[in-house]
Amino acid sequence: MPSPQMNCLSFKMDFLHRNGVLVIQHLQKDYRAYYNFLNFMSNVGDPRNIFSIYFPLWFQLNQTVGTKMIWVAVIGDWFNLIFKWILFGHRPYWWVQETQIYPNHSSPCLEQFPTTCETGPGSPSGHAMGSSCVWYVMVTAALSHTISQMDKSFITLHRLTWSFLWSLFWLIQISVCISRVFIATHFPHQVILGVIGGVLVAEVFEYTPGIQTASLSAYLKTNLFLFLFALGFYLLLRLLDIDLLWSVPVAKKWCANPDWIHIDTTPFAGLVRNLGVLFGLGFAIHSEMFLRSCRGENGYRLSFRLLCALASLTTLQLYHFIKIPTDTEYLFYVLSFCKSASIPLTVVALIPYCIHMLMKPNAKKLN
Repeated sequence: MPSPQMNCLSFKMDFLHRNGVLVIQHLQKDYRAYYNFLNFMSNVGDPRNIFSIYFPLWFQLNQTVGTKMIWVAVIGDWFNLIFKWILFGHRPYWWVQETQIYPNHSSPCLEQFPTTCETGPGSPSGHAMGSSCVWYVMVTAALSHTISQMDKSFITLHRLTWSFLWSLFWLIQISVCISRVFIATHFPHQVILGVIGGVLVAEVFEYTPGIQTASLSAYLKTNLFLFLFALGFYLLLRLLDIDLLWSVPVAKKWCANPDWIHIDTTPFAGLVRNLGVLFGLGFAIHSEMFLRSCRGENGYRLSFRLLCALASLTTLQLYHFIKIPTDTEYLFYVLSFCKSASIPLTVVALIPYCIHMLMKPNAKKLN
């Protein structure tokens, strides 16, 4: 028999979910015309865009910010996974079908979209958490740069810059949150938790300067710890007869279109992707190609950095055409790890080195 505390918690969660459904219905009814914009904002918050858009751009402009961005994104998404496993959060599109609180099976109708049917638990929101932590890093970096370049007498200009950047930050976070609620993949309280969690992780890394000088051994040990902790936590709860992948069959059951179910939204897919990126960054930063190109004379030239950023962004868009086979789950995870590891290797080492070698003959001719 459930304890009074459990009944109270269940009642509170039903209250949150029920009111969350009302918010989703309101958004889908009154803001359906803004679907394209909301879908775009949902993509803005997609954690995968951190590695394919934000990271290659920022790393070439400022290697310190780019490195911090990867660490914040990886650690933030890892915490997101652990909290999802702990909180067992439902997603709206399946909760309305599974709950018993509506009388006479009168479940409310929620519209589903191609990006609705994510298969992991819903709380906290990974999109909201990833977006808030990365944009927090970008805004604080931009403010730090403008303050260092600005004369102390321009106090009004500094305040205007501060107000503009933080207003932009919150505008983007609110838009991402609304987009995730609109497509019925998250309840409002889940996206709020995601934003708070992302900001907290990013703020902690503001006081963790050691990542900039982390050795290859530190990267490998961190990777191993994150993987073993997550795997150990999963296996421990399996021994206690708690299935942490409970959400996958529920998502498959209630998704309106089976084609909208993607293996890369499962909990382990995100873990493997993040570990691959951190692994690749560790090897790239300590590679001979990186040291010769980005740490050499060319690394200080604006033209070199802009060429690297442009080439990196273009190359990574081609990565979308590389389709990993999903027939065998374990093979998918291995190939996903390799593909993710190749992203920082390409951005940090391979492309800068190639451009460095191309610019070398020109430099000799000028001499």
